[in-house]
Amino acid sequence: MQTKETGAAAVAAPSATRKAATRKGGGKSPKRVDARKRHGIRLFLLIAPFLICSILFSYLPLFGWIYAFFDYKPPIPLSESEFVGLQWFEMLVQNPAQLDTIKQVLINTFAMSGLNILTSFFPLIFAICLNEIRAKWFRNLIQTLTTLPNFISWVLVYAIAFALFSTTGMVNSLLDNLGWITEPIKFLDSDDGTWLKMLLWNIWKGLGWGSIMYLAGIAGIDPELYEAAQVDGANRFQQIIHVTVPQLLPTYFVLLMLSISNFLNNGMDQYYVFQNAFNQEHIQVLDLYVYNVGMGSSSLSLATAISMLKSLVSVVLLFMVNWVSKRTRGTSIV
Repeated sequence: MQTKETGAAAVAAPSATRKAATRKGGGKSPKRVDARKRHGIRLFLLIAPFLICSILFSYLPLFGWIYAFFDYKPPIPLSESEFVGLQWFEMLVQNPAQLDTIKQVLINTFAMSGLNILTSFFPLIFAICLNEIRAKWFRNLIQTLTTLPNFISWVLVYAIAFALFSTTGMVNSLLDNLGWITEPIKFLDSDDGTWLKMLLWNIWKGLGWGSIMYLAGIAGIDPELYEAAQVDGANRFQQIIHVTVPQLLPTYFVLLMLSISNFLNNGMDQYYVFQNAFNQEHIQVLDLYVYNVGMGSSSLSLATAISMLKSLVSVVLLFMVNWVSKRTRGTSIV
């Protein structure tokens, strides 16, 4: 009897030891832990090039903010430039002429960004309409033709605009031959409707590209949702309203919040190529103004100060939008 009990205890002891070791190691064998570590290292090596690029092109250039605290005049080295502290920041709020200019620039920036946000649903609607085209060859043709302008530089876009809408362009020549005008219409050399013109060119260039993400979202919608809607008697338009649109709204709101956080960043290329002496008052947005101050007026320190403030405001807007997203949708974008 004792022999049997002793043998059972001897068998149970190693088992208990293994269980205790398993509990101590969190239920993971050493081999599994090593495999997960190697997998984590491989994943880190995959993203390492992107991290390096982000540091080199996004964070390292922030060292240039130091120019905002010096009276820098190229080609004099920064070490030989005079340290002026917050002089350029004080100039922005103390100089009346500078304040008036910045006021108009901010009005232009807010107007352009506001119009872009108000029309941000155009790619969504275009993607839905494109998805409803049954002829595959025609749908692919339309998608290609509308996406292609995104890969054309703004310099070439202006060349197209000049060929079409200059005083000697094709549109004025056609209207003159038809006898509808007696003198050329100044489409480009005029300040009338500058904001609307820039908006239309921006929509033409980015509509097809902006719809790609929504087309991908439509492709990921569960077909059973459409089948259930058909069973309930919904026609195609009702399926779009009650199935497609609700499924795309989360994507739309994320992109909308990113646009709001990027409110002050209009870009410079479009406005730089279209600006001239006639429309400069209403086409000069903040990015273009920074470029004109830095390169046109050779005041790199003042331009750096303005750009620095713009970046800080953009970061604040990003966190504000992220907070609103958490409060309203329960999810964050950062």
